[in-house]
Amino acid sequence: MEKEPEIKSTGEINLEGSSPKKRSPLSYIIEGLIYVALIFVCVYVVPNYVVQRTVVSGDSMQDTLQDEESLLIDKISYRFTDPKRYDIIVFYPKGRDVEEFYVKRIFGLPGETIQIKDNEIFINGEKIDDPYAKDAMDNEGIAKEPYVLGDDEYFVLGDHRTASIDSRYLPDDPLEGPGPVKFENIAGKVFLRIWPLDKFGIPD
Repeated sequence: MEKEPEIKSTGEINLEGSSPKKRSPLSYIIEGLIYVALIFVCVYVVPNYVVQRTVVSGDSMQDTLQDEESLLIDKISYRFTDPKRYDIIVFYPKGRDVEEFYVKRIFGLPGETIQIKDNEIFINGEKIDDPYAKDAMDNEGIAKEPYVLGDDEYFVLGDHRTASIDSRYLPDDPLEGPGPVKFENIAGKVFLRIWPLDKFGIPD
């Protein structure tokens, strides 16, 4: 019987017509542009228009937020929905031309009348819940008397009331407060605490 020839395998396969196709210079250019676009989105678009990281400085939001905690700010939601009462926001106290940020909680909404009496907060004459205060207010500021907010203004307070410079104080006050915050100066809503890890999650 005739013996069949032995077939040795080298682990390589060479099929006719299967050689890799040479790429054109245009394909390299397109690939490079895609990488540049991705870098642009990650470096510029995301932090400026979608999500931004910020760090708490000071104790005006205790006990909710602590000094040096890291937060993520949602910068896109308020393009589609209005800020709500009790939202924690980051805003520019001196306008967007000055790179300074405050973090506070919203209590008064546009067009509402706010007043603080005997450490109670009244909106349009009705007392509202205030479960976030660390301490009592020692100064009602401009809200000692009924204060009507403008159509684009929000009244914000820090949870640590005696340590907070907030909407109770106008820029011409000795404390140089921000006064009511205009919508255009709101950078975004605090939606996630990312540091320290043992407190990772959505701040109340």
